[in-house]
Parts: sequence; structure tokens; C-alpha cells
Amino acid sequence: MDLPVAEWKSYLLQKWSLLPKSIQVTVSTAETLSDVFLQSSSLLQPEDEIFLKRLSKGYFVGKDSGAPLFYREEGNKKFQEKDYTVAAVLYSKGVSHSRPNTEDMSLCYANRSAALFHLGQYETCLKDIIRAQTHGYPERLQPKIMLRKAECLVALGRLQEARRTISDLERNFPASPTLADFPSQSVQRNLHHLKMKVQEKENLPETFPAALAKTLEGVDLGEENKQLSNASSSVGLCMDPLKGRCLVATREILPGEPLVKEDAFVSVLNPGELPPLHHSLDSKWDTRVTNGDLYCHRCLKHTLATVPCDGCSYAKYCSQECLRQAWELYHRIECPLGGLLLTLGVFCHIALRLTLLVGFEDVSKIRKLCDEVSNKDIYLPESNSRVKTLNSGLGEIEKNGKIVETPIPGCDVNGKYESNYQAVFNLLPHTENHSPEHKFLCALCVSALCRQLEAASFQAVATGADSSRLKAAAAPELCPDVTVWGVAMLRHMLQLQCNAQAITTIQHTGSKEGIVTGSRQVRLATGIFPVISLLNHSCSPNTSVSFISTIATIQASQRIGKGQEIVHCYGPHKSRMGVAERQQKLRSQYFFDCTCPACHTEVHEMAARPRWEAFCCNSCRAPMQGDDVLSCGRRGCAESVRRDHLASRLQDLRQQVGMAQKLLSDGELGDWQKSATHLQNSLRVVEARHGPSSVEMGHELFKLAQIFFNGFAVPEALSTIRKAEEVLSLHCGPWDDEIQELQKMKSCLLDLTPSL
Repeated sequence: MDLPVAEWKSYLLQKWSLLPKSIQVTVSTAETLSDVFLQSSSLLQPEDEIFLKRLSKGYFVGKDSGAPLFYREEGNKKFQEKDYTVAAVLYSKGVSHSRPNTEDMSLCYANRSAALFHLGQYETCLKDIIRAQTHGYPERLQPKIMLRKAECLVALGRLQEARRTISDLERNFPASPTLADFPSQSVQRNLHHLKMKVQEKENLPETFPAALAKTLEGVDLGEENKQLSNASSSVGLCMDPLKGRCLVATREILPGEPLVKEDAFVSVLNPGELPPLHHSLDSKWDTRVTNGDLYCHRCLKHTLATVPCDGCSYAKYCSQECLRQAWELYHRIECPLGGLLLTLGVFCHIALRLTLLVGFEDVSKIRKLCDEVSNKDIYLPESNSRVKTLNSGLGEIEKNGKIVETPIPGCDVNGKYESNYQAVFNLLPHTENHSPEHKFLCALCVSALCRQLEAASFQAVATGADSSRLKAAAAPELCPDVTVWGVAMLRHMLQLQCNAQAITTIQHTGSKEGIVTGSRQVRLATGIFPVISLLNHSCSPNTSVSFISTIATIQASQRIGKGQEIVHCYGPHKSRMGVAERQQKLRSQYFFDCTCPACHTEVHEMAARPRWEAFCCNSCRAPMQGDDVLSCGRRGCAESVRRDHLASRLQDLRQQVGMAQKLLSDGELGDWQKSATHLQNSLRVVEARHGPSSVEMGHELFKLAQIFFNGFAVPEALSTIRKAEEVLSLHCGPWDDEIQELQKMKSCLLDLTPSL
């Protein structure tokens, strides 16, 4: 997903292995990224491009004239089954393959409006009705869609507009000859029904649900940070002699306090599960639901009513405004390259989009940044150097007995670190740590992309199209700037391995009829966050991250003392991996050995054994050691126990967890007490493995709260809701679905309490 598809990756690695040793040495010993790019790109042959083109064609992203009818019929089947969500997605797929101002597009929009109406999404339904009419919805079907419009307006309380729509329909329906065959009795019956609804609404007192009246306020970072954009004033930027740039607390920080709120400088939606490279003959069009069908490709907002790109069937947006912005900023260049970008992977796509946002015309800016990076001294001082951090964004390095003032990389002339392209460019690519094969692979991906852009540029010139944004993509011999641009893209591809941030979302699982709904965290997109990238790793972090669309919020998950480093988890967490596995992953992906307190403790106390494979002493909670008979590893403690006895108890707990999960999935209210008992047992396992304040603990408490709520166990439900809110608030903002659901349950129970 991040790197190219397996076929292209294998092809390039085989190509590398067949290169003469002398060429491999030349690429391996290249001193600069420019040398790596030039040496590697010269090895890209026409037969390589032909193979890549064949792979790219496997991902069909164009518009197929036969697809709208197919998807409309498939959507109709789901609609008849009352699966309105999947029906809406299938209609959206039909919209994506339709040409503007055609009956195909209007019918797909109209059908989708019906599905949205049944889902209670009345505002979105109205937008689809307007879209259907804009794209030429047939006159003979107008009564159907106008009745739906009136129903939505009544449901939304927009009674004046509803009356006007009903009047228009009454006036126009009998007079239009094209509507003569439309079942008039049905229309008149529905109109009468709507009039009655309007009268009922008018007689009701004017109310507005509190939940709708409230608008979700964003997290307030408080006082502006004059040194670091998008960060709280409690966060400072520092230089460390070993770690380089890092963030520290300038005052004591309390759990749950927001520290950073940053919009992604660039993000690319992960394509999710795509059709195989070679479609089977019996499945020309894919009906699976992927992230690309449910989220805006620009702002990542969840939507069932996507607006498609006019030029391709892949890119979809939540609104016409998002479509316009994406087109102007980058998609008009990316649109004809969709299949190629899916083949080359997300990292290559992000590298291209970064340069597109800077602008092809501003290659001089990229050249200047390249020169600065090439000419500056390495900013990580020797381990025996002394570093001080200044509030102005400057560091003092003691070198050869002298104090040298040096700017912190990424800061502007005033010493402020902004979330901009300069900060992105100064993220470390770790060129010296990547293998020669990996650098060769990335360089050839970038070279192939440059040549495709070059071909598109020449085609635009030949057809007289506007190619002003493609001029810098000309071949090196015609435009030397493409080398600078290609090197910048290569730098970004290498940066992403250590600096890319997974943008995640919580997806709910389980049936709506069950006692509880489960949830799981899924990766939605990959983004670059210049400020968040300054956070160093810890296997036991003191922060957590949550997302709304493309905006990331970092919160303190525990108390952080003044001067203490603010740290983030890169993935390997002490509650999910043993120390040996964590070290191996961090070393292979991020090129460092972790020395955080968690790793230090486990190396000495657990001899690299994963935490959940070791038993703890029942007396002092220290790790137990031994083979058949386990003894406490702490001096002075004589506790011992047979391993098979503990293994049997663990197996019993696992069986109870399984029973709880089965009872929860069955959704029978009569078993809520059994479910609660088993889930409480599983909570002990979760707490031991992940910790009492972990997000995993929060999710399990949420499930338990649902069980007590559905079982009408008011005191137990209120107590569990309070605990779940306390834990989840350390990791999620107030917008989180589970926190909002907990608040609704609490409000309902408190309203009932006086009558009990």
C-alpha cells in the first residue's frame, strides 16, 4: 500500500540484482540524493516502462459507459432488501462512472436520494435531488422526486418551503402532458398525506433538539505558542545532543490537556482493498465497499453522497467545493495518472502531491531548499557536545570549546517553526540508513512518474491544451529543473518511512440489534504533519492522538512534569509487543534502538520476553521466572507456582472472554447479567495487558456500560459510564462517537433516576 505493488517491487529488485557490480557500487556510494536519482533514472529502460504501464492498466480508473446501469441495478437490489447504506454506495459508484449532464448521472443521483431519505439523511437527500435535476432528471419522473423533496422539507421543519413545493407539484402535475401516464391517484394521495403532515407540524410548539443546536467546538489550545505553530504554549521546541529536535513541557501538563492540533500538510486516502490487478471475466465491475467509496478524497470527511471527478471514476469528494479545491491544487495533474499512482503506492503519491502543492513553477524554491540541505553542517551534534535550547528557535552548540549559535532546522528567520513546506523539507530522509536497493526502487518510481508527466506535457502541447503547470516536468535534457524536482520527490519518499503519520478512524462493528456495538481502529489515510513529526518515540508514551478528518489532535494521556519530554508512540507499544519485537521493528523502520524507560526496564527484568507471555507474582507483581516451576524474580520475595497451574487459569479466563463475546454478539437481553460478568473478567485481562488508562480499557468499559444500560442496571451503568468517559477522554476528543454515546446514555439514565 505504502510502497509499490508487489509485481513492480519484485521487478525492480530483480533488475537491481542483475545490474553489474560496478553500477551497484556507484549507486550505493552516491554521496547525494541528486547522484542517486541521476544514476538510477538513467537505468530506467523502455521495456521497464512498458511493464509498468501494463500493471497500471490493471487498475481501471476511467469512466465506463456500461457501469452506471450495472451499479444502479445492483443498488436497486440492495434497496429492495432495505440495505440502504450499501445501496447508496452502489449508486455512488454509478455516479462516478457517469458523464455530466446525462440521464445516467441524474438517475443514479435520484436513486441515491431515495436511499438517503430512508437513512434519515434529509439534508443530503435534498442535495442529491438538486443534483439529479441539474443533470437532466427526466420530466416524466419529476413527481416522484418532488414528493421526496417535500417529505424531506417537512421532516426538517422547513414548512414554508414544503408548502411551496406541494403547490408547485399540484399546479404543474395536471398541466404537463409528459406526466399523463404517471399514476395520478398515487400522487394525489401522497400530496394529501404531506398536507396533513405540514398541518401537524404547524400545530406543534417550535422546538429544536439540543443535540442539533450545539455545534462541536474544536479543541482550544489556549494561549498562542510564539515558537511553534499549532501547539499549546505549554509545549517547547528543543535540541537534544542525541535525539535532535524534540518537544518538552514548559510547565506541568495535566492528563487530557490538548498539546498540538494540526491539519495535515498533505494527506492521501489509502485505497483500501482494491480489485486484483487482473479482473476476472465474471466480475467486470467491483461491488465491494472501500474507503474510497465512503470518505472524501480531499478532507477525509465520511459521506455516503460523494461527488465524483468529471475525468475519472476513482476520485470522489464530499462536496463540489472539495472537488474544486482538489482540482486546482493537484488533481488536474493526478487525474490521468490514477492507475499509475495506485501501482506506485501511497508514498510516491504523497511525494508527487507535496511538489504539486509547492507548484511546478516554483522550482527555484525547491532548488534553494536542496542547496540549504546540501551545504549546511549536520545539525545533530556529537554525543559529547553540549546543547542549549533558546526560545527564539536557535540552539547553542559547544564545539571545540566554543559556543556556536545555530538555527533549529525547519525554523524561519525569526526562529519560529511553522507547519509549512520548509518544515516538511527539513524532516530527515535518513538517506544513509536506507538500503541501496530501497533507494534504487524509490528513485526508479520517481523517474517513471517524471516521464509520464513529461509525456502528458508533450501531449498537452500537441493538442493545444494549457500545460503551464507541466512545463517543469519536461525531460532533463530539455529542462534541467526536472532533476531538482525529481530529487525533491525522492527525498520525500525516503522521508515518509520515518515521518508518515497514519490517519485513523474508529469503525463500529456488530449488529445494531445487539446489546453492544464493538469498534476497531482502521487506517484511513497517510499524511504529513510537520509539528507532530517532532515528537520522539516512547514505547510507553505520555500522549495519545485522535483525528477529525485531516486534523490531528495530540493530548496528554498522563501528567507531564515541567521540562519532561513529550513523547508519542510510533506503533510498537509496550502493551502490544514484547521488547525484542519492538526493538526489531523500530530498528528496521526507524533506524534506532529504543532506550525509553519501558524498554530499559523490560530488558533488565524480563530478558526480552513479551509482557503477556510472562506471569506476574501474585504478591509483588514482579515478573515470574523459570521453566516448570516459576519463582518471583524480585529479591526477598519467595513466591513460587507451577507454570501449568497458571496456564490453566489463563485458559479459563480466555474461555470466559470468548463466552462474553458470544453473548454480546447474540444480543439477547435476558443474558445481560452473564455478559456483564464475563466482560468484567475480561476487563482484568485487558487491564493487565494494556494498563488501566489505555484506550483498549476505554473501549471495553464502553461495552460494559452498554450492557448495564440495556439491562437497566442504573447505578452500575452510571458508574461504568463515568470510568469509560475518564479513560476515553485521555485519548479522544469530545467529538468521539463513543464519548457522545456515553453522554447520551448518562443523560437518559439521569432523567429516569428521579422517577425510580
